[in-house]
Amino acid sequence: MLLGYFGDSQCVTYKIGIFKDTLNCTDVKGLKQGKWIVHVDPLRGNPGFEEEGVFINDKKEGLWRKFNLMGDKLAEENFKWGNKSGRCLYFTLAGLEREESWRPPSNPDKAYDTIIVQDPVNADHFEKVVVKTDGQSIKNGPWKYYNPDYGNLIKVENYVLDILQDPGDDPMKKLNKVSDTTTTNRNAGPLLPKIVPAPTFGQKAAKKKSVIQ
Repeated sequence: MLLGYFGDSQCVTYKIGIFKDTLNCTDVKGLKQGKWIVHVDPLRGNPGFEEEGVFINDKKEGLWRKFNLMGDKLAEENFKWGNKSGRCLYFTLAGLEREESWRPPSNPDKAYDTIIVQDPVNADHFEKVVVKTDGQSIKNGPWKYYNPDYGNLIKVENYVLDILQDPGDDPMKKLNKVSDTTTTNRNAGPLLPKIVPAPTFGQKAAKKKSVIQ
């Protein structure tokens, strides 16, 4: 895999790992490429750590693992375009403490993103939602909290497009409520534009019939 990263960019600075592999490559543009091991020393009471993973054009990509300076695992995080993506795990010395679910923007360079949301009541029904993006990931899916000493599940929080759901709530109603506001308050953060429901089978058939007539 790493040969593909280095094929389009020549390392100006790099290190050779203990397995004779190329690490910490910086290309001619000063961008991080390929496999990196990042070391952070303790500072002002904050513990140091090391993390390892792959950079593509200075952005984290794929699985990254984080350790304390004693070698104990602290986190396993997945990235896409430098944003958290999918399932991320966080640990204490005793064991797994938290599991997060993230959705990255489909294209961080675009101001809006179209997302397909599944109806929690009817699994066969989906709706298209257009959301304003700021180039960052949003909480989407279950967040699970564990007792690291015993491994048992303590609490589950469910998010739909960054909105925390109450048990029994319909997330689409909350999304519609938020999208009623068409202006953007810079201090309040990004707001959801109007939801565009996906056409049902009956609507598609009616539209097709009217075109034929």
